[in-house]
Amino acid sequence: MENLNIIGLLAEKAHGWGLSGLLLRYEDVVFALLAVILISAVFGLAARRLSPLPSRAQVFFECIVSGIDGLLKEIIGGKSKKYLPFIGTLFIYILVSNLLGFIPFMKSPTTSFSMTLALALCVFFYVQYTAVKELGFKGYVGHLAGNPTGALVTTLILPLFMLMLHLITELVRPLSLALRLRSNIFSDDMLVAALSGLGFFWLPLLFFSVLLGILAAVVQAAIFSILSAVYFALIVEHE
Repeated sequence: MENLNIIGLLAEKAHGWGLSGLLLRYEDVVFALLAVILISAVFGLAARRLSPLPSRAQVFFECIVSGIDGLLKEIIGGKSKKYLPFIGTLFIYILVSNLLGFIPFMKSPTTSFSMTLALALCVFFYVQYTAVKELGFKGYVGHLAGNPTGALVTTLILPLFMLMLHLITELVRPLSLALRLRSNIFSDDMLVAALSGLGFFWLPLLFFSVLLGILAAVVQAAIFSILSAVYFALIVEHE
């Protein structure tokens, strides 16, 4: 019940034969790469025309970067600059991917669970790497065990319980990130697709649903990025 996209249309005309069938099989990957190309082209052009007297386009892009930077400073603190490229890229990529589905004959790659899980796993492994690098392996295990001191260390019961609880929490995080993003974007796309086939008299409701879908696309990209920043903040040593 999805909106027909350009790959599906080509595959339908070619009856799934040849290159069209291959593209149809990997259409989520194709649209994910398309989002990468669009972002690279737009930001590449913007970066080539930097000026001390900024144009409107430069001001727009600088506002995006400074806005993300300010948000990360509030969440992570003084070390936020280190994670700005990663989380900023996540936000922009997810936002563009979410919005692709509202362009005629395009599709949001974030409607695919495999795509959102891949993004969530990137966050998961980078957080684990950062935790070991910042705290050391022993320090990270102690962090997961609740940093027990005194008599709590000798009992082992509470530290082991905290360790198991935190391990489960760490493993559930990528799944919750992936499911939240995929489910929200998929449901918005399905609603727009359903309303698109109801005829002319449903156009006002369709227009309203598209506006809500665009808002949801921005919100879901922000939520994914903010939660990722929170995960970094939980393991980064603060001043």
